[in-house]
Amino acid sequence: MSRICEICGKKPSVGNSVSHANNKTKRVWYPNLQKIRVIHPKTGGVQRMKVCTRCLKSGFVKKAV
Repeated sequence: MSRICEICGKKPSVGNSVSHANNKTKRVWYPNLQKIRVIHPKTGGVQRMKVCTRCLKSGFVKKAV
C-alpha cells in the first residue's frame, strides 16, 4: 500500500534526523493521508481514495455523504 495522495501525488520525503551530538540517521516524513469516500472528479461515482488533508481543505475533492 503506497503512501501517495491520489489527487496531488504528494509522497513521503526523506532526510536526516540530527542529534545534539550531530549524529545523522535517515528518517522519513509521511504526508497526512486520509482514506475517505469521495465523489470521483471524472466519473461522478462514489469511490474510496487516499487523499492528503491539504487537498481536502483546499476543496480539490468532495466528500461523499
